[in-house]
Amino acid sequence: MKLQQIMSKTRKAVDDYHMIEEGDVIAIGISGGKDSLALLYSLAGMRRFYPKHYSLIAITCDLGFKNVDFSRIKTLCEKLDVEYNIVDSNIADIVFDERKEENPCSLCAKMRKGAMNDFIKERGCKKIAFAHHQDDVVDTYMLSLIYEGRQNTFSPVTFLDRSGVTLIRPFIYMKEADIKGFVKANNVPVLKSPCPVDGLTKRQYVKDLLKNINDDAPGVKDRIFTAIQNSDIKGWKLSEKK
Repeated sequence: MKLQQIMSKTRKAVDDYHMIEEGDVIAIGISGGKDSLALLYSLAGMRRFYPKHYSLIAITCDLGFKNVDFSRIKTLCEKLDVEYNIVDSNIADIVFDERKEENPCSLCAKMRKGAMNDFIKERGCKKIAFAHHQDDVVDTYMLSLIYEGRQNTFSPVTFLDRSGVTLIRPFIYMKEADIKGFVKANNVPVLKSPCPVDGLTKRQYVKDLLKNINDDAPGVKDRIFTAIQNSDIKGWKLSEKK
């Protein structure tokens, strides 16, 4: 997939769910993975033509894993004319060494978001973009259905009351396979995840399960995503956004 196509899908999500307003300063959460770096490319490119003017800063929360080099991301941000910031933390030590969490993803995500929110608030920024894509939307829905017995997933736009930060997800119309294609074609400097449970989580189990279902019923993820948009899950109905 070409950058122009990615920006087109990004813009549709932004417009459908009113994610960007005139004068916004938007922080982009950069993990170093393919999704966040593709979002960086997309939002940086959209600045040239989007009718509502906005500016960007990029932010990485260093979880404290040893020997992680963010220099290539810094170089990419300089190339795209986006200010890059690294927030140091000891989240890895807390989650894996002190707490010894059996299911660490939830706590890690909560602490990571908290650290980034604190930083951007100090910078006077009230909006942050995360690179959750369509597959993430569906995977989260299935996780909730299987393990919690309820129909739920994250919203395209979420206002965080405690921090006063608005979280936007401009990649909700992007498919993971298309992101992989873009990253490979453009030699995007993706960092390998240092997390010891990467690929061994309940989320990975659900991803594999949906892949198996799709082999028998092609297009199942698209249909689940459409069902989410037509559901009563908070923040998803397009009719509520117009």
